[in-house]
Amino acid sequence: MQFLIKPSDASAWISCIRRAWLDKHQPVASEPDAFSQLLSEQGLVHEAAMLTRLEKQYLVSKAVSVEHTQSLMREGVPAIYQARLIDERQGLVGYPDFLIRHDSGQYQPADAKLSLSEYKKSTQIQLGIYRRLLATKLPAMVFLGDGRTALLGDEIEPAVDEFIDGMRRLLDLPHPPAVRYSHSKCRICPHEPYCRPEFEAREDISLLYGIHGMAADHLAEAGIATISQLAASTVESIPDVPHLKGSKRKQRAILQAKAHVCDELFKLSEPVLPEGTWIHFDIEDNPLAPGCERHVYLWGFLLPPYARNDFDYVWTDIESSDYDGWIGFLQKLDRYRAQHSRIVLAHYSNHERATIRKYAERYDMLQHATVAWLLGDESPLFDIQKPVLDNLVLPLQGYGLKDICKHSKLVDFQWENAESGSQWSVVQFNRFRRETDLTEKQRLKTEIIGYNRDDVIATRKLEEWLRRLSG
Repeated sequence: MQFLIKPSDASAWISCIRRAWLDKHQPVASEPDAFSQLLSEQGLVHEAAMLTRLEKQYLVSKAVSVEHTQSLMREGVPAIYQARLIDERQGLVGYPDFLIRHDSGQYQPADAKLSLSEYKKSTQIQLGIYRRLLATKLPAMVFLGDGRTALLGDEIEPAVDEFIDGMRRLLDLPHPPAVRYSHSKCRICPHEPYCRPEFEAREDISLLYGIHGMAADHLAEAGIATISQLAASTVESIPDVPHLKGSKRKQRAILQAKAHVCDELFKLSEPVLPEGTWIHFDIEDNPLAPGCERHVYLWGFLLPPYARNDFDYVWTDIESSDYDGWIGFLQKLDRYRAQHSRIVLAHYSNHERATIRKYAERYDMLQHATVAWLLGDESPLFDIQKPVLDNLVLPLQGYGLKDICKHSKLVDFQWENAESGSQWSVVQFNRFRRETDLTEKQRLKTEIIGYNRDDVIATRKLEEWLRRLSG
């Protein structure tokens, strides 16, 4: 069967070659999740804005088929919207958002992308394929999410060659290619129900947390091909391989395999937690804010004595109140400092610290006294993920907050809304922004706040669990 290669295939090919093969040979019908749907909607809004902008410069004609696109190009119309291009000889098909007629008479392809960077590989491949379909040396244009227009020329050709050649070889394979498991990629892939039983049947080592696929390949060559074999290994029997060098990393890999086999945790050393008054801290931010700078719409805190009604927060409805929310966050911290001699501001992962730094840079406040305290040598910020990663090996494929807290043999804390999560929160907030019914708007806000409250309660439960392990 002859498959046509589409520019959109690039995302799957970059992510996983097996997914790219399955998308063609064994496609599955799947509904996009709410966050993916939101991204699609935002992308269409951006595309519509670019169409409006172009209509102020050109007479824009909308194409309805490949033949209609060709007819419009022969007529020399100034701009074509939703063009459709195909070259069966090359086995390529593409649907650029826009074709814009150059002074030379040739057409330049252009796409609207929410991305802030023209260096994203999938974007370069997509625009490069449009250039090939048009047989033009003119640079392709990308209308980026931050308002910039980037040009992509011959410098992207090697990436396009690599993709097309790779896809052609891939699609000629009679069976799906062998790949390694990736927790972050596989769990959101529509083909996961097809692939996962195979990974589990062969006890694929890449199912283990922290084991890179390349390391798994080299371990298999050394005769350690399964999780059970790795669990039975010694540090001395494991060769130095890429992403798995040194006795400490090898010992952890062995224990990770044992944890998987036995469904037990292993303690490398006693977790050490800082002294002080703990305040648990979590933020909710919108990566799809119109200004393209992440907007923190909720700064949440759990204060002593850590009951549900000890939750405190700063909320901002809209991006124009972003500065007010930031100042409100700093003022909360000033009040907490006045009440407690030494604060431990506990959060999970580095996201909160990185966001505080970005806000300080955004508003030129790195020298502000409270900001300097937050980011300085005596910072109260404490990433509670660090004592987990440094001291424990858990029977998990991911070490996210929910992975640890929801496990019945570990923290065993359950969120009130089982569907809630960071992407869920972004979807709910964007619904909140669009909602006009005040009752529904308040309901959405209450749900988001409730999710954030559960997040900080979860880090409190994690703290208590770590203290019990140390006791």
